[in-house]
Amino acid sequence: MKKMDYQNVKGTQDYLPAQEVVRRNIRRTLEDTFMLYGCKPLETPILNYTELMASKYAGGAEILKEMYTLTDRGERDLALRYDLTIPFAKVIAMNPKLSMPFKRYEIGKVFRDGPIKAGRFREFTQCDVDVVGIESQSAEAELMVMTIDAFNKLNIEMLIQFNNRKLLAGLLQYFKVPQLKINSVILILDKMEKIDQVTLLKELEEQNLSPSTIELIKQFLNANPTIAYFEKYREENELIKQGYEELIELQDYLQVLNVGENCVFNPFLARGLEIYTGSIYELFLKDGAIKSSIGGGGRYDNAIGGLIGSEEKFSTVGISFGLDVIYTAMEQRENSADQALVDIFIIPLNTQKEALRLAWQLRQQGNRVEVELSGKKLRKAMEKANRENIRKVIILGENEMKSGRYEMKDMQTGEVEQFEIL
Repeated sequence: MKKMDYQNVKGTQDYLPAQEVVRRNIRRTLEDTFMLYGCKPLETPILNYTELMASKYAGGAEILKEMYTLTDRGERDLALRYDLTIPFAKVIAMNPKLSMPFKRYEIGKVFRDGPIKAGRFREFTQCDVDVVGIESQSAEAELMVMTIDAFNKLNIEMLIQFNNRKLLAGLLQYFKVPQLKINSVILILDKMEKIDQVTLLKELEEQNLSPSTIELIKQFLNANPTIAYFEKYREENELIKQGYEELIELQDYLQVLNVGENCVFNPFLARGLEIYTGSIYELFLKDGAIKSSIGGGGRYDNAIGGLIGSEEKFSTVGISFGLDVIYTAMEQRENSADQALVDIFIIPLNTQKEALRLAWQLRQQGNRVEVELSGKKLRKAMEKANRENIRKVIILGENEMKSGRYEMKDMQTGEVEQFEIL
């Protein structure tokens, strides 16, 4: 019989118990933090209609290139979700009686047929929070503070870079970039920190922009602009005015909440998704161990109305963390394999039934207990306990059953405690 060439699909990964414990701790920490901010849990399907995931209010042309599509037996065109945002927008569109404002969190698998790098896979887990029904920048500010709280609990130092899409769009309008090319130019500017300026300007030239427009963009790139830079353009363009005022409002909230040192304005931050309509932000590790962002989000007021075919705007803002990239950051920092997954290890010597009963009693007290049931010799069983860093061991033999007492040994200190068998 031919041996199967078994291996993981490229871009997917198995997580063994020691790894999965860390991942679940991350998940619990995030969930607990989300709930502290009044967010309600939600779960959406992995399978969706292609039409939904490819709508003009979804992720834009770039992300659609990475979408996994398939056809079911009914010949329906389906797609695996590539994020949790559009499925959430669909839920709001389908449930008009939901009480507003509505805050939800969801942690789930998403799929993208894209490049693979540290912490980035093709099957990965996103952790999202979205808020519908709040027009002011207080929604963005609260999500940013929530993010800082969550990462503090994970003992990860991070930085949030923020900007506003209206500023960039308005400035490009003022620089005479044709309306149909504004999104393409924004995507090029989003590469600011990834490619050199010569390459970036060459890509702008390929958009057939006028020399005067390219020169104005070049001056903007070299100006190292602060928020105050945009003030002089306020009366020249309505989008710049709106974006500037929203940024000032957001900055005021961040100062009151005393998180200014974790939040930095980046005038070139654009985020690739066309869905965003206002504030945008991305999360980065302060130590630079992972260069790419570990999360991001922003305001997308047009998506829900667009899905239901309405001109009505639904004020919506969200943030998303990649659980896998957070795990990668933590894995680089500490050795999770050294963490014990069991508190007490019981080694029965012809007392399997009694050992199972004792284990049940100890579990009722909140202990994580494993019973050696494979018939290992005592020496081999003790080696397993040491190898897996299990701190406490009970040897339960016929003598212990006769005396009605057993000993629990602390493998780190050598201390031995005696207990009655109930």
